[in-house]
Amino acid sequence: MARHGGSIASAFAGHFATGPWRIELSGSFQLVALPYERFASLFDRSDAELLAMDARRVVVDDKPGFPCRVSLADAEIGETALLISFVHHDTASPYRASGPIYVRRGVRTAMPAVGEIPEMFRHRLLSLRAYDASAMLVNADITEGVELEESIARLFADDQVRYLHVHNARPGCFDCSVVRVS
Repeated sequence: MARHGGSIASAFAGHFATGPWRIELSGSFQLVALPYERFASLFDRSDAELLAMDARRVVVDDKPGFPCRVSLADAEIGETALLISFVHHDTASPYRASGPIYVRRGVRTAMPAVGEIPEMFRHRLLSLRAYDASAMLVNADITEGVELEESIARLFADDQVRYLHVHNARPGCFDCSVVRVS
């Protein structure tokens, strides 16, 4: 069964256009997960309240299939997750975008090490979107998850690229952001 992977607008508003990572690329990158605190209170809402917010509570019935954008890990069968409409590119540009994401209950926000790619990405076909300092799309690529590092390096080789978004290629759902680090 195909699953697909939202609004954290305030948490990252302006971050990607003015973030502290606006330094020269030295060949390194870091994946940025969504913060759990942004979603924690949603788990206390009733199903009716979630429905009114265009969200759904789901019980995971397949693995892989429910990639959590906070833990950057596939949910385990039997876990509770929320399927939420989320503004993942909250910018003042034509590329403002939203879509569905999964968030697992009670997880810690992933903080991958510099250059680390969590396992969740390795078995997926991914699309990468490269944005400049004005939040305009300047390049894009599709890659198998096992080749993600090489695709990130190719896109960041262009000095005008300031940050990337990783999406699941087939359903098109946002996974995480990628920033340059020194």
